[in-house]
Amino acid sequence: MASLVMAIDQGTTGTTVLLLDDSGKLVARAYGEIQQYYPKPGWVEHDGEEIFTSVRALAAHALRLARARASDIAVIGLANQRETLLVWDRASGRPVAPAIVWQCRRSADICREMKAHEGAIRRRTGLLLDPYFSASKLKWLLDRSPALRRRAARGGLCFGTIESWLIYRLSGGQTHVSDYTNASRTSLLNLRTRQWDPAMLELFGVPPEMLPKVVPSRGPLAETAAGMIGARSLPIGCAIGDQQAALFGLGAVKAGDTKVTYGTGAFMLMHTGERLVASRNRLLTTLALGPEGEPAAALEGSIFVAGAVVQWLRDGLKLIKQAADTERLIAGAGLDGDQTFFVPAFVGLGAPWWDSEARGAIMGLTRGTTVADIVRAAVESIAFQVADVLGAMERDSGKRIRLLRADGGAAANDYLLQFQANVLGRPVQRAGALEATALGAAKLAGMACGVWRKPPPLQEAKSGRFAPEFSPRERARRLEGWHAAVKRVLTRPLLAR
Repeated sequence: MASLVMAIDQGTTGTTVLLLDDSGKLVARAYGEIQQYYPKPGWVEHDGEEIFTSVRALAAHALRLARARASDIAVIGLANQRETLLVWDRASGRPVAPAIVWQCRRSADICREMKAHEGAIRRRTGLLLDPYFSASKLKWLLDRSPALRRRAARGGLCFGTIESWLIYRLSGGQTHVSDYTNASRTSLLNLRTRQWDPAMLELFGVPPEMLPKVVPSRGPLAETAAGMIGARSLPIGCAIGDQQAALFGLGAVKAGDTKVTYGTGAFMLMHTGERLVASRNRLLTTLALGPEGEPAAALEGSIFVAGAVVQWLRDGLKLIKQAADTERLIAGAGLDGDQTFFVPAFVGLGAPWWDSEARGAIMGLTRGTTVADIVRAAVESIAFQVADVLGAMERDSGKRIRLLRADGGAAANDYLLQFQANVLGRPVQRAGALEATALGAAKLAGMACGVWRKPPPLQEAKSGRFAPEFSPRERARRLEGWHAAVKRVLTRPLLAR
């Protein structure tokens, strides 16, 4: 009897495939990076075919590692980078343009021109007007090519975020859907009706003929075509945006539960139950899941560059060979290292600043600044950004967050989590499983298809609790230095706190 659950986490920098047995134990893990393309400053693209190919190849690799067959898979769960979009030909299934990544700022001019509509967008979708979200990027693509717009209006093209794209291709073109959590990140979904909003479609010029059907995250949603992953078809039990998957994977399924995921970006979510909370501090209102996978709501603070700054140190500056080198270098940093501040606004600043025109800077450099000081400032920039979001979230909710749960690849860095606790002035708890995104998808898919009645416990990993060590005075001094650095890069300082 088929008993394995396959979780596919298609992220910004790579694809992860996990296989879990029916007790929730990890059986195999396969990972591969995907290529990042930067055709112009501020532009970020992926190859949609490469994403699809990576999923199939890594699924096969995970099965080989587990010495299992595709027929042993009971269900597949999908989690994905959220706001990245693709447009493809409905008949052939081939992309008509590169995937435009959530980090891409190419639609900044469109957002500036639409500024008068931000209030309506916020009320209907819970989102701010920013290039981060899918709708303005889709408008850019269709405005740039009248031929594509005509094909879309005739029903010849499909639009979707990554889970929609993968389900379409894995199902052999039979199923075109998008789940609530991903649809809520497009600026096209009405949060109250959980359906595409006609006013938003008109505002962004999106032909409804190209849109997927909006469905719950918990399925089953579709079946893979025979030969895609195995000889027979396999059920796809869920699709869910990566941050909502991590929230669910960590068991944060009731009002007040809060987590931060340190991935390519950093994302803090506070579960708000069934209540849609309108932020007064430029956070986002988004959809999440309740204990059984039912639709719920959350507040979110989105940081564009977190782990990506470490990747840049590795691939761009060649200062490190691997992410783990950062802790070794930081241990050797000089005593004056805390005077160096790194604002990683490579593609603008997200919450709570929302300045798409801001650009990165390293400040406080002296003749004595070393590579170790720059690396330390880069890692600390992640913690400083999370501190800003946490402050905004507490002001919106009226509640003090007494403990911050942390997951994601960068959460393995002890220095980062200790510094995070220091600048927050409260403890940080590293999750028992750092890959909560994939495990959240696995949990939901297994529940959807009857593998588990209740979610299994998360696999244990390197855990730890980090207590704050800074005095209030020292914490205030560090934050003051950080905010002075941020102020230097902002192009719209009135949006700051």
